Amino acid sequence: MIRHFIRKERPVRDVPLPVIVILLAALAIQLYWHSQQQPIVAKAEDLPRPMSARAYVMSSFGEPVAAAKVLNLWLQAFDNQPGISIPLHALDYDIVTDWLDTILELDPRGHYPMLVAARVYGSVSVEGKQREMMDYIFYKFNEDPNKHWRWLAHAVITAKHELKDMQLALKYAHALTEKATGENVPYWARDMKIIVLEDMGEIEAAKILVGGLIASGEITDPYELNFLQNKIRTLEEKVTKIRQDVDK
Repeated sequence: MIRHFIRKERPVRDVPLPVIVILLAALAIQLYWHSQQQPIVAKAEDLPRPMSARAYVMSSFGEPVAAAKVLNLWLQAFDNQPGISIPLHALDYDIVTDWLDTILELDPRGHYPMLVAARVYGSVSVEGKQREMMDYIFYKFNEDPNKHWRWLAHAVITAKHELKDMQLALKYAHALTEKATGENVPYWARDMKIIVLEDMGEIEAAKILVGGLIASGEITDPYELNFLQNKIRTLEEKVTKIRQDVDK
C-alpha cells in the first residue's frame, strides 16, 4: 500500500527542452548578476560625540547611575563593530574623553571611567595617545585629588616605565605629594616623588625631601615613618658611595 504513495522522480530526459533552456538561462543570469556585485566591505563608524548628561538622565527616566553603567558598556564595546575590530588608538581621544566626562557627570562617585582611561585607553602602543590620556588623568586628578589619586599614581608608572619620561613622572609624583593629602591616600602614593628622584639619580634632592618630611613632624603613620627612615639610610649610603667613587 505504501508504494502507491511514493512518487517516482521524473527523468531529466523527459523534461521538455525549452524548460531546460529557460532554467540554464536563469542560472547564467544569476551567476552573472552575482559577479557584478561589489563585495561587501565592513566599514568602521566614527565615534560620535555624546549628548548632554541631562539628555541621558531624561532618557533613563531619572536614573543617572544606570545610564552611566550602560554608557560604560557601550563605549568599551565600540571598538568591536560588525565585521571589523577598530584599534583603540584609532579612536578620536578628544571624543573619548568627552564620553568619560559625561559618564563621570552622571555618576560622580564611579571610578570606572578613570580605570579605562588609565588601563585601557592609556595602555595603547601609540605614544601620543598615551600622553593624551595621561594628561586627561592629570586634569581630572586636579579636580579631585583625594578621589583620583590612584589613577595619577598609575600615570606616574606609565610615564616612568612605558613613556620613559622621567620629568613627566616627576611632575605627576610631585602633584601627588602636594595635593593628595587625604587620610585615604596611602603613604606609598604620596612618597612616589622620592622614588622618581632616586631613579633619576637625584639622590641629594631625594635625601633632602625625605629629611624634610621626617623633620616636619607631619608624618604620624608609623609605617610611613619607618619607610622614610629606611629610605634616608639607603640614600645616605648611595651618597657616600658616589663621593667615594669621585675621590678615587
